[in-house]
Order: sequence, then C-alpha cells, then structure tokens
Amino acid sequence: MSTLALGMIAALCWGFHDICVRFLSQKTPLSACIFTVLLSGLVFHIGLMTATGGFAPLPPQALWLASGAGVFFVIATFGLYYAFQRGPVRLVAPLVAGYPILSVGLAAATGTPVSALQWLAVAAIVTGVATVAALSDDSTDEVPAKGPTILYSVIAALGFAGTFALGQHAAELGGEMPSTLITRILAVGLTVTVLVVFKLPFWPGKGALPLLVAMGVADGIALLCVLSAGRLPDPQYAAVTSSMFGLLTILLAWLLLKERMSLPQWGGCIVAFCGVGYLAL
Repeated sequence: MSTLALGMIAALCWGFHDICVRFLSQKTPLSACIFTVLLSGLVFHIGLMTATGGFAPLPPQALWLASGAGVFFVIATFGLYYAFQRGPVRLVAPLVAGYPILSVGLAAATGTPVSALQWLAVAAIVTGVATVAALSDDSTDEVPAKGPTILYSVIAALGFAGTFALGQHAAELGGEMPSTLITRILAVGLTVTVLVVFKLPFWPGKGALPLLVAMGVADGIALLCVLSAGRLPDPQYAAVTSSMFGLLTILLAWLLLKERMSLPQWGGCIVAFCGVGYLAL
C-alpha cells in the first residue's frame, strides 16, 4: 500500500473520530474520553498483533523513538480535545490541520529532498482543508477567549508532527507493529498519570462508552497507518494526507446526510485533492 493511501485511510478514521470529539466533548468529561479512547486503541492494537504474530523485540534506538512518539501523542491528544471543546471549529481545525507543514519541514531538515512544487502541493492541501473546515462552522454561539484555544490548537499540531516524525523513524528501524505498541503503552501510562495527579475522572458513563470504544479503534487504525508509512518512500506524505480528515468528514456528510456545501468549500476540496494528486505522481 502506498504512503498516500495509508494517509487517506488515516484521514477517514480520524474524520470519524473528529465528529465524535465535537459531539462528546460538550457532555462527557474530556479526561474520561481521552483515557477510554487511548485504552481502546491499545487493546485493539494488542489484539491485532496477537492475530498477526506481530510481536518482536525492538532495538534500543527504535524503543526510545517510539517512546518519544508516545509522549508527543499524549500532548497532541490533550491539545486536540481541549481545543475542540472550546471551539469554534472554524478556528481550531485550520490550526490543527497545519501539522503537515511541520512534518515536511522536519523531513527536509533531516536531509529529505523536498522540491518547491512539493512544498506548493503541501500548502495547497493545508489551504484547502483549512478553507473547507473553517466554512463548515456557521455557529453563532458565544465561545471562550481565543488565546487559549489557539494555544491548544498549536500544541496539538506540534504534538502530531512530533508523533509522526519519531514514530515513523521507529517503525523504519524496528517495525510498525511493535513500535506503535510502545507508543500506545506509553501514551496510556502518561494519561493515567495525568488523571491521577490532577484527580480527573476516568469513567465516561455507560452512554458514551460504545462510541468512545469505536473512536479508539478508529484512532488505532489511523495511527498505525501513518506510522506504517515509515517503511515506505516519502513517509512524511502520509502525515500530509492524513490531515484531510476534516475535509473528508464534511464530504461524507454531504454525500450521506445531504448537508449543503458552498461553492468556496468545493473550491477548497479541489485545491486539496489537486495537491494530493501532484504528490501521487
């Protein structure tokens, strides 16, 4: 499977996850949501490794990289949830969707050649996604101060960029399945520590549990897809295409739920998919 295909699968899974975050964050403790989703993702990954025989020892360097990815993943997750809880989506989504620029920038800084046209394609994807996501939120409700919301969104973007950079390198050195397992174990462990230290709730309630488990499975598939790209050429572009989760969610809502899409939103879709098409060449 190609790097871009893995990124698109991740985008679909995170699109579903994104919708659920927006829905649940208003009525369920965020700490319980984060814990349940991460734990469900870990259980899913262990089950997948058991079924496929994916257990294998990691070399020390891959172990440290995978652990670092776990730290960044926790940072990204907390930033994402708190940003979406505060809203509005038109502010949060474009900022979070900017992480591909960081991912490609990190790849370029470590010696991966990135041409001017490839940079232009990445910028087109980010611009298209940001346009569609920003225009999808027409709410007029009062929202909290923008400063902390922007901070949480930027933290989420930095966290995702760090997760993918370290996780893909770990997967390249030691395999995606064991590397992702370490990332997820550390993420759950750190989350439990944060919840215990700050005395935050673990239990989301019976009503939210099935949806949170489904979110955990989707998150597990998405993260595995992006980190699996570490063993393929140009792995940074899996992170780029995965950022289209918001755009794909809105397209699915138009297709399945018959929700309206404006002309500027269609323009954003075309720009983003043109960028993906160029990277696929």
